[in-house]
Amino acid sequence: LTLFQEIFGLDMSNAMFFNLLVHVGTLVAVCVVFYKDILGLFKKPYKNLFMLIIASIPAAIAGLLLDDFIDSVFSSASIICFTFLLTAGLLLLAEYLGKKNSEPKPLSYKTAGIMGVGQMLAILPGLSRSGTTITAGILCKHKREDVAKFSFLMSIPVILGGALVEVLKMVKELSAGATLTTLGIDVVPTLVAMLCAALSGYFAIRWMLKLISKCNFKWFSVYLVVVSLVCIVNYFIVPIW
Repeated sequence: LTLFQEIFGLDMSNAMFFNLLVHVGTLVAVCVVFYKDILGLFKKPYKNLFMLIIASIPAAIAGLLLDDFIDSVFSSASIICFTFLLTAGLLLLAEYLGKKNSEPKPLSYKTAGIMGVGQMLAILPGLSRSGTTITAGILCKHKREDVAKFSFLMSIPVILGGALVEVLKMVKELSAGATLTTLGIDVVPTLVAMLCAALSGYFAIRWMLKLISKCNFKWFSVYLVVVSLVCIVNYFIVPIW
C-alpha cells in the first residue's frame, strides 16, 4: 500500500483510514475462507479462542499507546527500503528453521504470544504481517500450515479493532464540523478498493494455503530484496517515481 501510494504520487496524509478499510476488504476474504475455523473458536475447550485473544494483546497495546508514532511512521515512505529487507531476512530464517522442525508440535499459548509480538512489529509499513507471524510460529517449532492458518485468524481482531478506532476518530471529527473531503476520504474509491481487496484476498489466501506447505521461502526473499534495492535507488540515489 505504501509503495504504490508513493509510485502514483498520492497525498496520503490521511491514509490510515483508507488503508484500514482496504484491510477490512481482505478481512472479508479471511472470514469466507476460514468460516469453519472461526465457528470452531466458540466450541469447548475454547483453546484457539484464548490463544487468539493472547495473540491480539500486543498489537492492541501498540495501537492504543503508539497511535501518533504509527501515523508518523506511515508518513515516511522511505522506511520500506529497510523493512522489505527485514521481511526477506525473516523469510529466509523461517525457511532454514522450518527444515529443522522434524517433530512439529501443536500451537501453544506461548507461541500465540510470540506471534502476537510479531504482529505488533508488523505495524511498520513494509514488514509483512503474515511473514513476520509465520516466521515467529516456525521459530517455535510448529508446522507451516498450522501457523499460516493461525496467522490469518490473528488478523481478524486486529483489523476489526483498528477499523473501529479509526471510525470513532472519524465520527468525532465529523461531529466537530469536519467533512469527508477535509478528512481526505473519498467514499467511492474506498469502496472500490475494499471490493478489490476482498476478491484478490480470497484467491490469494486460497493459493497461499496450498503453496505454503511446499514452497521455498527464499524466492519470496529474493523478490523482496529486489524491490528493496529499487526503493533504495529511488529514495537515496536517483528518483524513479
